[in-house]
Amino acid sequence: MGKLVVSLDGVVIKEVQITKDKTTLGRRPYNDIVIDNLAVSGEHAVLQMVGADVFIEDLNSTNGTYINGKAVKKQLLSHNDTVEIGKYKIKFIVDDGTDYEKTMIMKPGTRPPGAPGQPPHSGFGNSGFGSLGSSTIPASIRVLNGAAAGREVSLTKVVTTVGKPGVQVASITKRPGGYVLAHVEGALQPTVNGNPVVGETVHLKNGDVIELAGTQMQFVQA
Repeated sequence: MGKLVVSLDGVVIKEVQITKDKTTLGRRPYNDIVIDNLAVSGEHAVLQMVGADVFIEDLNSTNGTYINGKAVKKQLLSHNDTVEIGKYKIKFIVDDGTDYEKTMIMKPGTRPPGAPGQPPHSGFGNSGFGSLGSSTIPASIRVLNGAAAGREVSLTKVVTTVGKPGVQVASITKRPGGYVLAHVEGALQPTVNGNPVVGETVHLKNGDVIELAGTQMQFVQA
């Protein structure tokens, strides 16, 4: 099973599992993967799954599709290939059933994350992603208004997307130093405590109120 990790300027904004024979990518809202950016064509590219193989084909887009810096028309994707569309980078990962929090490269004799004596945050270093999740206090978002008021969603994944696709979408990414909010899609910026998101990301603090597509959500962290 393959998946795509979409990032902008080094910030992961969404993850998409490839489960269909054809997965379309483009700016139009009916695509399977929507990237709301003028550098992306309405129907930019398509991913085709043939058995265990995944091919990407450029659909005569205006700005082209690049893999590892090289323009392509159609190419078989390999594990860790980086597809570049405009300013967006999309990493293709052959998913073996583990997620980032479970993927770790431990040196002989080192303690697993969270074991007694382990520093609360040791950075990535030689431990790969071993500390990603162990140093971040679990958090959740609580819906404050609308039909889903009172609903609480735990932020257990590395990336959680919130909002209404095609209208306004944001992502909440779990990092070793805490959680950050990024604008993904839509003409309007999401707000945090009434202030529009400025820059690429905003660090979230306990009690922050996020407003997105008319829905208010409170960030809760113990």
